[in-house]
Amino acid sequence: MIHPTAIISPKAHLAPDVSIGPFTIIGDDVHIGAGSQVMAHVVIDPYVEIGANCRIFHYAAIGAPPQSVKFRGEKTWVKIGNNCIVREFVTIHRGTEFGGGLTHIGDDCFLMNYTHIAHDCRIGRNVTMSNNATLAGHITIDDHAILGGLVAIHQYARVGEYAFVGGKSVVVKDIPPYMLASGDRATLHGLNKVGLKRHGFSPAAIFELKKAYRLIFRFGLTLKEALGRVEAEVEPLPEVKNLIGFIKSTERGITR
Repeated sequence: MIHPTAIISPKAHLAPDVSIGPFTIIGDDVHIGAGSQVMAHVVIDPYVEIGANCRIFHYAAIGAPPQSVKFRGEKTWVKIGNNCIVREFVTIHRGTEFGGGLTHIGDDCFLMNYTHIAHDCRIGRNVTMSNNATLAGHITIDDHAILGGLVAIHQYARVGEYAFVGGKSVVVKDIPPYMLASGDRATLHGLNKVGLKRHGFSPAAIFELKKAYRLIFRFGLTLKEALGRVEAEVEPLPEVKNLIGFIKSTERGITR
């Protein structure tokens, strides 16, 4: 299952059924789980953990040192969950000590061609990044979010769960969960209703989220005023509480 031209460090740890393609290089302290496939011309640098049943396509580069002037060669990691697809020319960089020491990608993620995940990013489960989507350092992408092609996100920003960011967008502030966003600079365009329906959200949840969206973003209120009205006038479903909690916890500010 390992091509004779591949270079595998004796300090790497591969499950017995892992397959490695031609001219691939696997460094020290790399762990690859059962059933995973690493195709031709891939480079996996030291301190990388890849889960089970992942597929790493040609020319991907995983675990390179971060592009940070503060990095001093410390031992930091990339961890990728189970059932992930990493397509051609994807780049994923290790974390930094000052940023927590870890770049993490959850289960069932789909990273399309040329996507870049910089140091200390936290990617949730079932996240899709379309071609050339680019994350600066310290970004959080929550579960089930989708980034369109050529999206660029500013460092320390966060994209909430089930949000959809349209292609060629530039995101400089946090995108709340369940929302559609696009543009340079990105602005909100309502709920991601199609995505919510596809994921089985109830009509009641979608209705209450729409009410909350209008109060927060369409009535010209301050965030404090708007959140007060949402808490008083909108049914306190878990999805609504999640939206309120996300907005209250923002550090970069909310995309309006």
